[in-house]
Amino acid sequence: MPASFAPILAGLADGSVVPYLGAGALAGVADAQGRPMPADSDSLILAMNGGRPMAPKLMYEFPRAAMHVELKRGRAALTRFLDATYRDTAWSASPLHAWLAGLGLPYVIDSNRDTLLQQAYADTPHTLVVGTARIAGGWRFRLYQHDGGGYRTLEPEAADAGLPVLFKPLGTPLPESSYIASDADFVDYVTELMGGFAIPPFVKRMRQGKRYLLLGLRLNRDTERMVLSDMVFGHAGGWALIPDATDKERRFLARLGIELVPAGLDDLLAAAGAGALKAA
Repeated sequence: MPASFAPILAGLADGSVVPYLGAGALAGVADAQGRPMPADSDSLILAMNGGRPMAPKLMYEFPRAAMHVELKRGRAALTRFLDATYRDTAWSASPLHAWLAGLGLPYVIDSNRDTLLQQAYADTPHTLVVGTARIAGGWRFRLYQHDGGGYRTLEPEAADAGLPVLFKPLGTPLPESSYIASDADFVDYVTELMGGFAIPPFVKRMRQGKRYLLLGLRLNRDTERMVLSDMVFGHAGGWALIPDATDKERRFLARLGIELVPAGLDDLLAAAGAGALKAA
């Protein structure tokens, strides 16, 4: 096992390390025809536009393209696209999500909008936090408890602190559609993250002093960096698995105090498997 993975796997085992999933965590996931799941900015834009590129200024980032669709065709059109992509299409299973679900982690953050992590936890009681935006007053999240059979809505003060927490800041279609997608969504949501209204109080307490493991998350865009910075407030460092990090990503991680590990998800899974075999 590479030495850099030893503290990561130990922290996952004792619950002090929180996985934070980005688009790269969905690599290899495909539909019945073998088409990959749209996850990163470019693939989402192409899928939303029928496989055709949009204007260069819109191709810069998915939230910008999503805002264009929302203004031209309405919010319902954007929601229909995301529902069709993440709720109505059958996707292959993900070894990464299954492995994470098997670790008994107390807290996982998934910045994708798919349901694979929820599916991996389908037989495990857990608390689900879903980001919301542009609502009048109140919290900027929806809260649910899963009893191993289905979800029910939950008030923050009623949350069971002993259950695993799945946090989907950018939304999910299950149990009901809620997405952070367009520029306007992100402006509202990031503002509320900074103000503390997008994080349940019990999560604010639980996350203090945690270390984070960034998996498949690229940090070349302001949107991802702003959401990440507020989601991990009060952190105690961590690691980012990026095999080919840019200078911008290196500088940002250094400022945040998160160690860059030039390795991929397959390397981590291989190390975890090797460790398990050795222990056996």
